[in-house]
Amino acid sequence: MRYDDEDIAELMNALKLGKVEVTQFIPIAVEKGDMAKKLEGAAPYNIFLTAITESTPTHQEPLTITMQEIFDESLGEIESSLQINFDIDINWLLAHYHYAGILEKPLLILYGLKTPNLLKVGKLMSQITAVEIKMASECASSHAKIMLLGYTDGSMRVVIGTANLKDLDWHNWTQSLWMSPLLTALPKDAKITDGESDTRFKADLIHYLLDYKVKELDAWIDRIRKSDFSAINVFLIPSVPGEHANWRHIWGCERLGLVLSQHAAPIDDSIPVVCQSSSIGSLGANVGRWVQRDLIRNLSKTTAPVNVYRQRIVPFKMIHPSLRNVMGSHDSMCLPSPYPKEFDNRQPWLKAHLQQWKSDVRHRSQAMPHNKCYARFNDQQQCLYWFLLTSANLSKSAWGVINRSSQLRIANYEAGVLFLPRFVTGEETFPLGTARNGVPAFPMPYDVPLTPYEHDDIPFVDNTNRLLGLLENTANNL
Repeated sequence: MRYDDEDIAELMNALKLGKVEVTQFIPIAVEKGDMAKKLEGAAPYNIFLTAITESTPTHQEPLTITMQEIFDESLGEIESSLQINFDIDINWLLAHYHYAGILEKPLLILYGLKTPNLLKVGKLMSQITAVEIKMASECASSHAKIMLLGYTDGSMRVVIGTANLKDLDWHNWTQSLWMSPLLTALPKDAKITDGESDTRFKADLIHYLLDYKVKELDAWIDRIRKSDFSAINVFLIPSVPGEHANWRHIWGCERLGLVLSQHAAPIDDSIPVVCQSSSIGSLGANVGRWVQRDLIRNLSKTTAPVNVYRQRIVPFKMIHPSLRNVMGSHDSMCLPSPYPKEFDNRQPWLKAHLQQWKSDVRHRSQAMPHNKCYARFNDQQQCLYWFLLTSANLSKSAWGVINRSSQLRIANYEAGVLFLPRFVTGEETFPLGTARNGVPAFPMPYDVPLTPYEHDDIPFVDNTNRLLGLLENTANNL
């Protein structure tokens, strides 16, 4: 039996009586008690891809993770948790909490997409508080994917990723997540400035959560203040809605540009910025409009002095599944967040920048990406200059656009983590492909070098379902 949005109480009863097949919610079984060891083996990056149900090799991959492993007791005994996400299937989430043995623990949910079951879950289960994040515009969304896990010993952990909290996202789609090390409680006499990381992750997370203006977050913000974040080696790169001119708190693409200008090693202008996201917004009439003017201008910054007499035009590449990729995928027509056809019609220039989705090394070429990441790397020298894992798609809503008043206008809440070599490994670049001087290769989600579109390839867009049907019918009649 499938449990839809109207069956919360019935599902809870069935779970307690053992009348639900575990595989209905957990298709991939993993050994309990091993996640702490797996996290230790993922150092210094602590980055994982979610398991792919139809790709058996991913089940044994050391850097693959399942939802149950996030809650594994080897990481700590969970006493409370926070889930910030856009799209949440509360039945799916509660089933995972049940199987992890933490269903009775306090759970705070901040969600973007309103559904009837989220509106009523707090009335049915007193330990759960669900808060809708209401946006100023219908085109805006609370799109960040953040978990905070509190443990009985006073410690906590932060998880930031790309997946919604529903079955489809954790089934056959490529998704990434970063998991923090254990963040222990500070001594009671600690100063307010204690426990900060070199990347100011703690202060930035507090500023970000405060911007939600949700009183139910106060206890979590207080817990963060009292926790030691000094072991975190990544930067938080958030977006918050509004028109921003306050340079004390910089968000979106300007935030990423600022950090890169302060800490990224110099990079030759010929090295492209490589973007990969599951959805693409309306980008403008040509690449020079928003993509180069606002986004790439920031993502191409480094510590190198800026030459005001020379225009820096850094190449831009975009990984997005072609129709051919989708037809050969595990789920075929169920591509996450397809690229709107109307946008594709208005920006034909984008095709010259498009790259195929290919992930043979990670056994995920048939697992279409709901993943979002941005990077600069030199595939010939096998080095990665920086890497960003984020919830932000390639869109003005996610990253922001500079208006006529020189303010950055952002529509969405987004969150990501930036990996810079100086803070993670102490070197100028990360190794790609193979380890270097004892430093493991950075675990890229896609194959390097990239695979450009062939001359007859077209991007998968939201009205190609009819074409897919015609192609499949043709094949069946041959």
